[in-house]
Amino acid sequence: MFFRVNKNGVGASDGWLTMRMRFVTSREVSPRGGATFAPEIFMPPTLATLEQPARTVPSSGTAPVERVTVDGKFLRVGGHKFYPKGVTYGPFRPDSTGCPFPPRERVRADFELLRELNANSLRVYYVPPDWFLDLAAEAGLKVLVDCAWAKHTCFLDDARTRQEARQLVRQVARTLRGHPAVLALVVANEIPPDIARWYGGSRVARFLDELAGIVKEQDPLRLVTFANFPPTEFIQPEGVDFYSFNVYLHDARPFQNYLDRLQNVAGEKPLVLTEIGMDAHREGADRQAEFLRGHIEIAFRAGLAGVFVFSFTDDWYTGGHQVEDWFFGLTDRHRRPRPSFAAVTEAYRLAPYFPLPRYPKVSVVVASYNGGRTLPACLDSLRHLNYPDYEVILVDDGSTDNTAQIARHYPEVRTIHQPNLGLSAARNTGIRAATGELVAFTDSDCVVDEDWLYYMVGDLLRSDAAAIGGHNFPPPEDNPIAGCVAVAPGGPAHVMLNDREAEHIPGCNMMFWKWALEEIEGFDPVFRAAGDDVDVCWRLLQRGYKITFSPAGFVWHYRRNTVAAYLKQQMGYGVAEALLRNKHPEYFNSLGGMRWKGRIYSASKITSFFGRNVIYHGVFGSGLFQTLYAAAPIGLVTFLTSLEWHVVVTLGSFLLTAIWFALWPLPVLSVLASLTVAAVAGARVKIPPRQLRWWSRWLVAALYLLQPIVRGWPRYARRLVTSGPDVAQRRAVWDEARKLRGLGARHTLNYWNETGVERFTFLQTLVEQLERDQWQVRTDTGWDEFDLILYGDRFSLVEIRTVSENHGGAKRLLRAKLEARWTLLAKVLLPVVVAVAVILFHATGDRLGATPILLVVPAMALYLHLRCRRTLRLGAVLLDRAAQALGLARLDRPK
Repeated sequence: MFFRVNKNGVGASDGWLTMRMRFVTSREVSPRGGATFAPEIFMPPTLATLEQPARTVPSSGTAPVERVTVDGKFLRVGGHKFYPKGVTYGPFRPDSTGCPFPPRERVRADFELLRELNANSLRVYYVPPDWFLDLAAEAGLKVLVDCAWAKHTCFLDDARTRQEARQLVRQVARTLRGHPAVLALVVANEIPPDIARWYGGSRVARFLDELAGIVKEQDPLRLVTFANFPPTEFIQPEGVDFYSFNVYLHDARPFQNYLDRLQNVAGEKPLVLTEIGMDAHREGADRQAEFLRGHIEIAFRAGLAGVFVFSFTDDWYTGGHQVEDWFFGLTDRHRRPRPSFAAVTEAYRLAPYFPLPRYPKVSVVVASYNGGRTLPACLDSLRHLNYPDYEVILVDDGSTDNTAQIARHYPEVRTIHQPNLGLSAARNTGIRAATGELVAFTDSDCVVDEDWLYYMVGDLLRSDAAAIGGHNFPPPEDNPIAGCVAVAPGGPAHVMLNDREAEHIPGCNMMFWKWALEEIEGFDPVFRAAGDDVDVCWRLLQRGYKITFSPAGFVWHYRRNTVAAYLKQQMGYGVAEALLRNKHPEYFNSLGGMRWKGRIYSASKITSFFGRNVIYHGVFGSGLFQTLYAAAPIGLVTFLTSLEWHVVVTLGSFLLTAIWFALWPLPVLSVLASLTVAAVAGARVKIPPRQLRWWSRWLVAALYLLQPIVRGWPRYARRLVTSGPDVAQRRAVWDEARKLRGLGARHTLNYWNETGVERFTFLQTLVEQLERDQWQVRTDTGWDEFDLILYGDRFSLVEIRTVSENHGGAKRLLRAKLEARWTLLAKVLLPVVVAVAVILFHATGDRLGATPILLVVPAMALYLHLRCRRTLRLGAVLLDRAAQALGLARLDRPK
């Protein structure tokens, strides 16, 4: 089946269907920046001519071929991964009947050439006839089929064009339904950038999602994609099964960098290059061969699911005429191979497993505590990794279930049994037992992809990082509650600083050079159930090391399958955050929430709803790479469901209403604000159809309400019980601080030495002592105007700045400026006290008797002032102790 345009519009001709007219399109981005983008022009078909019976199997007598499905970041056919290694095919001059494909024998010969090419796929820009798909099935080829409609017009303003697009996509999906030779349907190819900018990327994406939904209605198992390109990168539909991009970048480094960018755009979905190519006439046949060989390797090393080379042959008919001056083909018009044919043949032979520079031994450590339910699946997956040199170490952390019995069925796994010491201690046991250069970690409730180590090691070797992480996806067979938990807040997520570097990688999927773990002395045993991965990442970053990310090195991570288990997990995370805050207060705000520098990649869509994404279009929409920059997280939105909001605002407003009923709108608005945020979050998340129930979004909304409370309470409870150093040491330091006199809210201390002790040495010694004694300190991140902040309590802190004077030789005068300030909690608390006092004063009938209420305000202010003075004296004592350790002499010491 195909479509054709005639001068009277689009209609039937000799039983064939008519489809489209395509003008010559050139897409090149050269190192010099030259580029042309000629439009594709389509005539809308007459949909009455599209009624054809649906197909379910090839009409030839060949054996059925299995369909292509999505499997994490890749595609799969049956039990094996399927990497599309393809070419674009056509369009060709229509024959006398209007068929835009060569005769059957020519097609059969071309398919033989494709088999010589080691190709397994091809992309066509016309909907092919039955015999074409049957021949493809015989040759073992999958066909990517474009659906063409009038996307070159302002289609969202024209109801007729939109309806014709819907009907065309519906009929194509129905006609091709069930045919196993079809890889996927492309619902659109390259929306013109000015059209996309005219409507906005999100509006265009919604229409593409609608078209994808129509395909799924007709053929639920059919894969759907949208062939995008850099000028409209900001169009990011959610309903496609995998992301597709046409990319024409000739230089290897920009190409590799852009693929890293596209992998972040694709997120959890596979990424396929549906067009890459080079003109052999303008660039040279040898240059074309070198280019395609190198770019195919780069693409597969970057973890892409597939590549289509543009094009198979120079025989190219478009816009109503034969194209004579473009030579993108691997063969010429007479099917004579170019040098690029041999180059692509070799690249496709090796793809996707191009040899790594070397294969360092990897020790895979699985720490398990009562993980018997999922442990067999985990160990089974680790048996069949596509990597030549690795070992598996199972650390049984005092399990009381059947973990020990399960381990005996895996003799190739080194099992270590120990008392229940916690997750960090178990991982440290694995590190000590590891014999590999690299140590990888996954959990007993994870199933690793068979290429996990190949991609993790490959991406780590091409970086200068000390660690690497990857995605963790919820398994497709999880139950409906697990599906809700997977999109609820607080799940394991990676945090990216840019397209390559990470700030945090989840503990269920991470790998380190063993020397890096030994240098930081492994995991901190204080983290028994969670938080260990965050602590390790921060300590590596603080030492100047980098953490990178592998988009293709993923694991399947079972989510909690009951609400109670999920809330228990979040409570454990809250305990871990309290421990992290004591150890790394510089990464937390005054309310105890984490402050990330990078972007958190999670299933939550709430930011995209309340925040405004920014798109770089270029001048007059002329940008060749029009990137979407996600909105920064909105603190107010998350605050509306936080424990602090419920305690301070909601509970406080209820108490005030009990005193003065006229304030009843306050608690109502407070509750409504929290419910609105939770409802929007539940409505925005994407739940897989197989897990979606009528109550799913209500449950997700409820989890958005409960999670901040359940996770927030342990943070405060832990801080109330364990905060700062031990009691005896704290008493000694505070006793010394009380003896200091003559210090105001600001003070400068001076330290003299004649041994060449520099400022950085002094600061390093100070920080080491503060961390050793567990004082809460926040160091300069590079963006701050202070060297460090010392927290005395929840209401006061002291900023410390230092400077060094060089007095010749080894003589140095180090100056430290201390400035006491209120914490954010104090700044919020005082206005609340003022408001409450004023309300109570006016609500009391006896104004004279109520006057003492107002005295609470200056008393509170005085209290906060004295706390600041006290914290400043504490800072002076701790500075003195660091100076004494270095042999510095304190000048102008207060009495």
